[in-house]
Formats: sequence, structure tokens, C-alpha cells
Amino acid sequence: MTLKTKITLGFVAMLLLLVAIGGYAYYTVGQFDRSSRAALRANFQSVEYGQRMLRALDVMERNPWTDTAATQQFGRALVDETANVTEPGEQHVVERLGEVFGQFKHYQRARVRGDAPSDAEGGPPEANPELTNELRNLTHRMIDLNVRALTAKNSASNRGAERARNYLLAAGALAVLLGLGLVLSVPEAAVMPLRKLTAAIGHASQSQFRSSIPVESHDEFGTVARAFNQLLVQLQDFRSSTTAELITERNRMASLVNSLDEGLLLIDQHRRILLANPTAAELLGQPVAQLLGQPADELAAQNDLLRAMLAPLEAPRRQQAVAEVPLFTIAQGGEEAYYRLAVHDIVSFNEAVDEMQFVGHILALRNVSEFKRLDQVKSGFLATVSHELKTPLASLNLSLKLLQDERTSADKRQSVMQSMRQQTQRLQRMVGELLDVSRLEAGAGIQLDVRPTDLRDVVRYATDTVQAQLLDKQLHLDVQLPADLPPAAADVEKTTWVLINLLANAIRYSPVGETLTVRAGTVANALELSVQDRGPGIAPEYHERIFQRFAQVPNKTEYRGGSGLGLSIAREFIAGQGGRLWVESELGSGSRFAFTLPIADPALVSPA
Repeated sequence: MTLKTKITLGFVAMLLLLVAIGGYAYYTVGQFDRSSRAALRANFQSVEYGQRMLRALDVMERNPWTDTAATQQFGRALVDETANVTEPGEQHVVERLGEVFGQFKHYQRARVRGDAPSDAEGGPPEANPELTNELRNLTHRMIDLNVRALTAKNSASNRGAERARNYLLAAGALAVLLGLGLVLSVPEAAVMPLRKLTAAIGHASQSQFRSSIPVESHDEFGTVARAFNQLLVQLQDFRSSTTAELITERNRMASLVNSLDEGLLLIDQHRRILLANPTAAELLGQPVAQLLGQPADELAAQNDLLRAMLAPLEAPRRQQAVAEVPLFTIAQGGEEAYYRLAVHDIVSFNEAVDEMQFVGHILALRNVSEFKRLDQVKSGFLATVSHELKTPLASLNLSLKLLQDERTSADKRQSVMQSMRQQTQRLQRMVGELLDVSRLEAGAGIQLDVRPTDLRDVVRYATDTVQAQLLDKQLHLDVQLPADLPPAAADVEKTTWVLINLLANAIRYSPVGETLTVRAGTVANALELSVQDRGPGIAPEYHERIFQRFAQVPNKTEYRGGSGLGLSIAREFIAGQGGRLWVESELGSGSRFAFTLPIADPALVSPA
């Protein structure tokens, strides 16, 4: 049975009981009223008739023969009483009254006619005392019957009223008990399940989805309990799946944040650190566990870097102040690392107040060391290029002045012109390198003319080009080329340029009187060409760096110029032909630069 049915039946029973009590009370009061009115009216009329008869008898006893009006009054009252007989025995009394009154009237008429004897003294005869006394007694008897009837009916009415009152009291008590039962049971029946539901909702709001509601009935609350328990099961399943997804996303975000090379700090609106990735913790010199949840201002009092990071937050014009934050220089592994600070405000939409609110800051230290180094390298490159351009230009200017001097001999003029040619070639090479770099950076790519090429011709042309430099430093050139060297699939011009560049570097860094070795051979289905010098060598950590643009080996004592572009361009040329360029070197043991080229397809090689 549903709760609604229970409550409805309870109130219907209460209503029916009230209607029954009211109906019974209305019926009883009406019945009492009707019976009381009829009974009292008849008895009171009989008593009234008896009173009229007694008053008439009083007159009749004083003037029995002359006052016929009293006799008539008595007769009318007797007639009315005859029509109003209601009590047992009253009919006999009334009939007897009629007989005696008839005798009295007969005697009175006889007296009027003169037939009645006079009294002893000759006056008018007095009324017969026996008749008047009997009339009076019968009248009193009739009155007494009605009075007793009134008393009996009054007692019966009182008993009926008492009985009705008891019935009404009993019904009222039953109604009160039923009402109390409804008052005590209905609210409790409605509130108790609500309390259980409220407690279960409270547990659910605290993520305690296992606190279900026991199903104890089949009413509405039982239906609600079953639906709520099913909801808890679905919430538990949803929470499990959502928790797994959140954990996955959190781990993913944590991996992303932790893998950043930027130092990241998240500070709330109360200046408390909420997040710090390992990079930030390493830069600050504090473990992550000692940073999380700590007031940033307190930690900044003992940490210069954190204090400097928080300083822009206090600036009056913070956006401009953040833009003007200098680079942070931090020593890492014996080298200086450069970090740029970025400050971002975190705002979130608050649905409660329907507005955006400030919730914290993100402080990010971005590692700009590579950009700083590139900037420094470019600055050095500009200085180097300026120096490289200034030296041959100054030499050319001096040579021109010597040529203009008429005192200069013919042999001297030839020597000066040879020097001018070398300086001009040096300028051409540098300008060519710059043009090649500009084309590569513009994305124009390398235009290659790959065809079967005899590397002996490439070596011969390159060595002839650097012959003057070899003589100038008194270097010996050892060329080791096998007779059966197969042709390479290469661009003759670009490959020759690479070899000239490698020979020029070897000449620049080789001591006077040493030997340079050029070797060629076949290695793993490819051709390998190398240049070996006896220079100071290159540390292993710089083997790849020297192939970057504008890169220089940081060795000031052995540095003899160079733009830092030749090896980068050479690697681009070799890679474009399908080969590889690398270096093998150690400090104090010289350097060996080598590159590979693919062997040309025999079908494309013309017969000798």
C-alpha cells in the first residue's frame, strides 16, 4: 500500500468518524426536541386544562346554581382534556370526570327549573359537596397523572441525553485517539524516510556512494529508495570511470608539466605555491615536496631567485614591469644558463556571482640559453666577418698603393698581384658561403647536378686550388687514391667545394711543415673521402657543434679565423647528395674529416 493511500485512508476514516458523530448528534438532538416538544406540550396542556377546571370548580362551589359561566368553562376545559389524553389511566379519569360533571350539570339544571329541594332554612340549596369534591379529586388525579408523566419523561429524556452524551464522548475520544494516531504516525512515516534520504544524500555528497537506503516498503519511499540506490550504483560506476579518466589525464598533464624544460610555478590568490615542476624545484634548489603548499613570500625571504621572480608581481604597472624583466643567469653544470621570466594571471568564471575572478599566477622560467648562445654566436660571426673582410680589404688597399708606387720593381709587382689574387679568392669564398647560407635559410634548397663523377678529378682540382696555401705554410700533401676507384654519384662543383673547404680548414689549423693526407676508398657500398691533419684536435663534445651554423670551437689560443659557416654548408651539400659528413678527432691528435658519397649506377657510366 502506498503512503498516499495510507494517509488518504486515515483522513477518510477521520472524516467518516466526524460525519458519524455529527450525524448522530444532529439526529439525537432532533429526536429529543421532537419527543420533548410533543410530550411536554400534551402534558402541559393537560395540566393547564386541569388548572382551568380547578379555577372553575372554585367558582362553582361558591355559586353552584347561578354561575353557569364557570360551569361552561369547566366543560370546555374537560372537552379539551378529553381530546388531549396521552397517559395510561388518564382516559378513565377523564371519563369519570365526564360522568360526574354530567351529574353536576343535571342537578344544576333541575335547580334552575325548581325541581331541586331547598335547604332546611328555606334558602337556595348548596352545591352537592360529594360531586364537587369528586370533580376536584378527579381533576387533581388527572393533573397528578400528567405531572408524573412529565417527571418520568423528563427522567427518560435525561437518561437519553446522558446516553447520547456518553456515546458522543466515546466517539469524540475515538476521534481524538484516531487524530493523535494520525498526528503521531503520518508525520513520522513521512519524515523518517526523508531523514534516511537526507543522510544518504549527505554521504553521497561526501563521495560515500556505498551508503545506500534500505528498502523497507513498497510505497513511494520504497520506490525513491530503489531509485536512489540505483543512482548511487551509477554514480559509483561513473566515479570509477571518471576517476580513471581523471587519473589518466592528471598523469598525462603531470608528465607534460614535469617534462617541460621550463620552470613552472603555480601560485594562488593568497600567494601560496600550488604546483612546482621538477625544473622549477631544481632551479630554486628546493625539493618539490618542500615547495608545495608553502607561502611564496616566506620562501622568497631565503631564496634570491624566488624573490626576483615575485618582484614583478609587486610592480604598480605590472604588465610593463614583466615585459622589462631581465634574463636570469643561473649556473648549471659549469656553464651559464639563461632564463626568461613570464608571468600570467589566472582568471576563472564564478557562476555564483556571475563574473570573472582572479585566482592566481603562473610563473614560468623559460630556458633561452640556445637563443642567447645563438645571439652571441651571431654577434661573434658579425665580428668575425667584419675582421675577415677588413683584413683582405686592408691588404688589397696596401697592395694597390704598392702598385701605384713607381719605385716598386717588376718582381715585387708580381708578388703583390699574387697576394691580391689570394685575398680576392678569400673574399669570394666568404661571400659565396654567405650566399649559400641565405639560400638555405630562405628555403630555396640546394640545386644539385648529380652525375657519375671521378673523385680523382675532384681531388686534383681541389688540391690545385689550395696549392698556394700549402706552399705558404710549407705543408706536405699526401694523396692516397686507389687505381680502381669507382665513379661516384655526385655534383662535381658542390663536392669539390666541400673538399676545398676541408683542405682549407686543415691548412689553417696544421703546424708549419706537417703533412696532410687525402684518402679515398670504398666502404659499405659507398665511396669515402677523408682529409687528415696534424692540428690541435677537437674535443669530442664539440664534434657535432662545429657543424652548426656560426659555431666556433672555444679555443682562443688555436683560433685562426673562419666564419663558422663552411662545415655547416658542407654537411648540407653532402646530405643533399645522399652522403654523410663527420669528424674523428681528439685533443692533441689532429682531426680526420670524412664524407661518403653513393657509388654511381654502372649503367649510367660511359665506357672509357
